[in-house]
Amino acid sequence: MLILILCALGGYLIGSIPFGLVLCYLAGYGDIRKIGSGNIGATNVLRTGNKWLALLTVLLDAFKAGIAAYTAYKLTPVFPINGDNTNFPLMFNDLASLIAGTCGILGHNFPIWLKFKGGKGVASSFGFILMTQPIVALSAFFVWLLMAFAFRYSSLSALTAAAVVPIIAFFLCPPIYTVFYTAIAILVIVRHHANIKRLLKGEESKISFKKK
Repeated sequence: MLILILCALGGYLIGSIPFGLVLCYLAGYGDIRKIGSGNIGATNVLRTGNKWLALLTVLLDAFKAGIAAYTAYKLTPVFPINGDNTNFPLMFNDLASLIAGTCGILGHNFPIWLKFKGGKGVASSFGFILMTQPIVALSAFFVWLLMAFAFRYSSLSALTAAAVVPIIAFFLCPPIYTVFYTAIAILVIVRHHANIKRLLKGEESKISFKKK
């Protein structure tokens, strides 16, 4: 239990690093929270017109939850914790990885350094799922790309991708992964509540690569 608590705490602290905010300050754009949607994620960073900065934000945001999951997986003991269930064996380090990565996403969404006002966890969720179940992550990313090119709404693309993750996981992964991925999908959808309202009203901003 102590190991799992440490994994959760470590994952949260890593996830709390606000890369979008830090990078925008370093690049001279000031407080990203005063631009566009006010979010610290890559989509809002893109509204500065700096595509490379947005790409770096995506990579770092994805990296932090993924590295939390990977570190927990590698450093924790390896032994089964669900007895003789040979159909879906659950290893302790798998559970530690899921907890650390999920807490990394929570850290991104609710960072202690920013009074718990963070991003929406899309990139962090992708990095975490990519590290734990690559096929599920790549399938969701393919859905995101299809929706992004078809409708040019980042939020709609993220919502659709989040919604399909638990479905894909249900067919391809042990049940414990579906449980964690479902919780993450719900969090992503809830964090996009304002975007959903704007989408329904036809007021949501579309993806743009033009510099303002």
